[in-house]
Amino acid sequence: MLKFKSVRWKNLLSTGSSFTEILLDRNTNTLVVGENGAGKSSVLDALCFVLYGKPFRKIKKDQLINSINGRDVVVEIEFEIYNKKYKIIRGIKPTIFEIYQNDVLLDQDAASRDYQEYLEKNILRMNMKSFTQIVILGSSSFVPFMQLPAGIRREVIEDLLDIRIFSTMSVLLKDRVSSNKDDILTNKNEIQNSVDILELHEKQKKKNSEKKNELVIISNQRISELQFNINRANEEIAVVQSDIDNLLIDIEDESKVINRISKIESLENDLESTKTKAKKTIKFYEEHDNCPTCTQTIDALIKSRKIEERQSALDKISDALIVLGKELSETQNRYQEISKINRDIKDKQYRITNALSASVLTDQREISILQKQISDTTTDKETETDIEIHQIENRLSELRLIKEQLLHKKELYELAGIILRDGGIKSRIIKQYIPIMNSLINKYLASMDFFVKFQLNESFEETILSRHRDDFTYDSFSEGEKQKIDLALLFTWRTIARMKNSAHTNLLILDEIFDSSLDNSGTEMVMTLLNELPEGQNAFIISHKGDLLNDKFRSVIKFMKKNNYSVISN
Repeated sequence: MLKFKSVRWKNLLSTGSSFTEILLDRNTNTLVVGENGAGKSSVLDALCFVLYGKPFRKIKKDQLINSINGRDVVVEIEFEIYNKKYKIIRGIKPTIFEIYQNDVLLDQDAASRDYQEYLEKNILRMNMKSFTQIVILGSSSFVPFMQLPAGIRREVIEDLLDIRIFSTMSVLLKDRVSSNKDDILTNKNEIQNSVDILELHEKQKKKNSEKKNELVIISNQRISELQFNINRANEEIAVVQSDIDNLLIDIEDESKVINRISKIESLENDLESTKTKAKKTIKFYEEHDNCPTCTQTIDALIKSRKIEERQSALDKISDALIVLGKELSETQNRYQEISKINRDIKDKQYRITNALSASVLTDQREISILQKQISDTTTDKETETDIEIHQIENRLSELRLIKEQLLHKKELYELAGIILRDGGIKSRIIKQYIPIMNSLINKYLASMDFFVKFQLNESFEETILSRHRDDFTYDSFSEGEKQKIDLALLFTWRTIARMKNSAHTNLLILDEIFDSSLDNSGTEMVMTLLNELPEGQNAFIISHKGDLLNDKFRSVIKFMKKNNYSVISN
């Protein structure tokens, strides 16, 4: 069972920067009250946002941000499922989406959509539509099951019966069928290509036999030419390498020159900094007769002496900078000479690597190829063409075997497709549960004194017969009667979920159902159903009729506005 423990939020809608927290498993039934606009329904948006990244109401996600604070929306929820504890944190400005399992952050996919898909399919095991059908009823933003399109109704039921796996399998099967189709086509092309290549090799074998002697003579002549080219290139490489060695000797002082330039530039920077400080000091004494700190008069002799000391230092620094400048210029001139020599070295190395050595390597490769050709031509052993022919024949045998396997897979996939289609195994499972669903729906309707015969077919289309056998649809009834049908469906889905242990959860929220179309009798009947919920169920009833309902609930949470923010009244 998916057991929700707590949810808390801040800066969501009308709530402020302090967390508002509700314990979801403390009491079997809780009344949530407050005046219109007090924020009592914000728990619905908090739940849907933290679990599915969407508001419950038909508003944009950015509209969830408190308009006064304008940022730092955070919603946290804790729940347990399959003996594992989970905590989800989701936020806006900044964007946050984290899933913790037993206090350990699960690896986050690069795409938040993948992370959300993992949450829905592998942890919650239900999407938002199923969640709202099983957990929430009665809000103006809520779309009852009977108003959902047929395809969405089917998704909800598949979640309840835990048979969405077959839909997933069907999607995977489509990919495999497509892959199998591509593999069959590829296999067909490979077989034809192999046959074509085999014919070419047969012709080539005949030509090779005719040109054997001619090839040996031509190859030997070519080898002699290539070897001559190699010897000449190696001699040139030796000459260029000797030039490089001599140039390297000429620039052995390169590192010393670089270090000297760095030291001179550092020393110049230090002297310039000292020079600047001295100028500031001279300017200070020239422009100030009083100390700006203690306001005392600065003695004229002291001012004169200080200025003379700093001016003397400036003169020495200027002399030193001139000397350093000359030395830096000489050192930089040497560095430019070294740089020019380095460029010459690189040019010569490039010539060796990219011209001479590459030429030698190319010629050597060609010699090896020619020698192999001569060896293959003059030997009495099986030729390369014979080997390739044999390999192609073996490959053809393999390809024809693969073809048989692919066609067998195709037959299996076609059979699996029949089983996994909507009219296959899913329909058989649904068919078994339809009578149970109808029985439960009518049971709950009867418990609310609504005596009709409600039937869903395998396409989840309704047929509703009155006592007089009049044929109705959902839209034929009053709002109060519709609400009874919605409640009956909600309790039925929860019962089925508990039976299947699929989308079974402890949480039930009824949003303002007592404030709309239910009369007093209907209210009492719903309270009876709530009091008969199985152990471990936690129902929250949102209403602004607190005075009339307080004594019917074990716990009451009251929302109110304080300084324009929604808070829970203590």
